[in-house]
Order: sequence, then C-alpha cells, then structure tokens
Amino acid sequence: MINSSAPKGRVASLMEVYRSVPVPMDAGFWRKLLAFAGPGYLVAVGYMDPGNWATDIAGGSAFGYTLLCVILISNLMAILLQALTARLGIAAGMDLAQACRHKYPRPVNYALWLLCEIAICACDLAEIIGTAIALNLLFGLPLIWGVCLTALDTFVILFLQNRGFRYLEAFIITLMVIIAACFAVELALASPAIGPLLAGYIPSAEVVKNPAMLYIAIGILGATVMPHNLYLHSSIVQTRAFGDTVGAKKEAIKFATIDSTIALTFALFINSAILILGAAVFHKNGMNEVAEIQGAYRLLAPLLGTTLASTLFALALLASGQNSTVTATLAGQIVMEGFLQLRLPPWLRRLVTRLLALIPAVIVCALYGEEGTARLLILSQVVLSLQLPFAVIPLIQFTSDKKLMDGLQISKSLLLLACTAAAVIVILNVKLLFDFFGGLLHGG
Repeated sequence: MINSSAPKGRVASLMEVYRSVPVPMDAGFWRKLLAFAGPGYLVAVGYMDPGNWATDIAGGSAFGYTLLCVILISNLMAILLQALTARLGIAAGMDLAQACRHKYPRPVNYALWLLCEIAICACDLAEIIGTAIALNLLFGLPLIWGVCLTALDTFVILFLQNRGFRYLEAFIITLMVIIAACFAVELALASPAIGPLLAGYIPSAEVVKNPAMLYIAIGILGATVMPHNLYLHSSIVQTRAFGDTVGAKKEAIKFATIDSTIALTFALFINSAILILGAAVFHKNGMNEVAEIQGAYRLLAPLLGTTLASTLFALALLASGQNSTVTATLAGQIVMEGFLQLRLPPWLRRLVTRLLALIPAVIVCALYGEEGTARLLILSQVVLSLQLPFAVIPLIQFTSDKKLMDGLQISKSLLLLACTAAAVIVILNVKLLFDFFGGLLHGG
C-alpha cells in the first residue's frame, strides 16, 4: 500500500511534491530504477559546480594528472555520504534538517540552522558568480548584470516544479548532458596522454609530502563534498511514492542508492575532465599557475588553435552555474522548512534564499569587479568547509540510530567506513581553514 500523506505528526519535506512521482509496484528492475532515477542527478550537480572549477584547473595546471586520485577519493566519499542521506529520508521519513529538529535541543537546532543557512548562501554565491562569469565570457555582459539575471532562476524553479518534479529533474539532467558534451569535445581537442592520465587515479605519497600539492588536494576535497547536498538528497528522495512496509523501504533505499551512485559517477567524469584539461593544455605547455576560470578561458583558444575550445568551456560553465543555483535554492527551502517549520509561499521562499546570496555578489561586483569575484569564490569554499562537519556528523549519528531508522540503520562495517570518511573530511578541512586564516594573518 502506498502512502501519499506526510509522516504522522510531521509536515512532510517539500510538501507540494511529496510522494508525487509514482513507483510501479509490480514492474521489473529497470522500470523501477527509471522511476527512482532523478534525485541523484539533482545532488550530483553540486559536485561539479563553479566552486570546483578553480581548484580542478589549478590542480591540473600545477601538477598534471597527479591529483586525479584526490578527485576519485573525494567522489567515493560523496557516494557513501549520499547513500546515507537517501537511507535517512526513506527509512526515517525525515530529511536531515527535520531529523536535527527532532533529535537536538532547541538552541543546538537553531545554531545548526544558522550555520547551514550561511553555508547555503556561500554555495549559492559561488553558483551566482560562476553564472555571471560565464555570461560575461560568452556575451560580454558586465558581471553585475549577470549576477542580477540569476534572480530569474527563482521563477524557473517555481515554473518547473509546478509542472511536476519530473520536469525539474529533466531540466537538470539536460544541462548535465550539455556539460558532458562540451567536455567530451574539449578532451578530444586536448588529446591527453592516456597512460599518465590513468596513472593519476592511483594514490601517490607525493600528494601528502608536497605542501603545495596537499593544499590544492584539500581544496578539491572541500569543493567536492557539499553540506547542502546532504539536506537536499534526504528530502527529494521522498518525492517517490514508495510503500511504507519495511520491504518497500529496503527496495527504495536500494534504487535510490543506485541512482545517486550512477549520477555521482557522472560527476566524477566532469570533475576529472576539468583537471585533465588543465593538465593536458596548461601543464603540458609549462603554464603551471593557471588557477582562475577567466584565465583558463582566455588561454584555451590560442593553445588548442580554435575558438571553439573557449566557447564550449564557457558554455559548460554557464550550464554548471545554472544547474547548481537551482539545487542550492531548493536546498534553502528544505532547510528553512526542516529546521524552523516555517512555511512561506514557494516564490517567496526561493526569492529570500536567492537574495541572501545575490546582495553580497552585487556589492562585490560593483566595487571590485573580476578580481573581487575570484576572491569571493575562494571564500565561499572556505565557508562550506567550515560547515561540513556540522552536517556529516549528525547524518552518521541519525543513520546509525535503530529507533529513528525504524530498524533500517546502517551496518557496523558501513558505520566504520562512514566515520573514517568523516574523520578524513573533517581533519583535511580543518587544515584548509588553518592554512587560509594563517595566510591572512601573514598577509598571504
């Protein structure tokens, strides 16, 4: 039996689309997988957002293919954490924000909400800047006008979601295909050396021994694992109308995990492609300090001998920024409703979320231009790193809680793996913060 109502005593996450996507009960494996396919792709766009581009380009130009192993390890951690968020949403019937409200005292809940809102604004800031940079590179549109145009994303989300959640998912997947196609052509033009490329996925001790390489590696990790994705995924898996029996939930967890794993493997290709492009084009030609998106755009055409290379790069950036702004705004709605149980009209919720990031972006563009946006992009990644432990640790705590998970808690071996991943993420991100603030104190 399918339950299309909210969990007893609670307001469902994203009530307007809760259990709105039908799941055929008696269908075969592939039809069911298709029914569950979608949420993973909304999550995956956060792992290939403009905040990743600068670190991937810097890693490729400075160290060739060596840091591909960091992208692979980061992606494996992401697959694990997103599998946990899907399990939480399906088994507990709550998203991560709702679970925090349910389990923690009010002061802790409000503190976590505030930290999460800051992180989502930081993430949204990176997406807004990325979109504005892409519009500037493609059409010569001033950065400040490009930033203002991103406010229209709010109404795109509202229109698509009113048509049905499947339309929103189709929009996201279409943009992902555009990004992949652009980079497929870019890699064909760059002709990377296959042997060194494949060797780059093998972990190297040099990553830890070389301080400069370690710093960029930590930056890649910090830009890859996004805290808002943990809130987002635990909510949008509940758009599927799966049954309420233990067996139905187990099946839903299986298909949701397959969905997110496939989608994040797709994200692995995109992030790898950005770094490979930096290695095959810039590092190969002795340009080891290319770290900004605008700089990479200007160099691609002369180095590859065609303006198509730069145009496709900017087009992929535009699709990436557009994709990520949609999901970050959606995550803002989920967090506001989950932590505060504050329900506003959909257009107002999205507009408030967007304006919180839009205002500082407009101010920086107006005062400092291109240089300011580059610094703001880096700062947004540091803020995300700071918030990450406050999302990962509660997630592991909740998914290992037998009562909350209705008997579908994670196994001890998976708990150990998750704790190990969390420890690595926390330690490396703390180091990134120390390095960042240490550099500020020493005038770096």
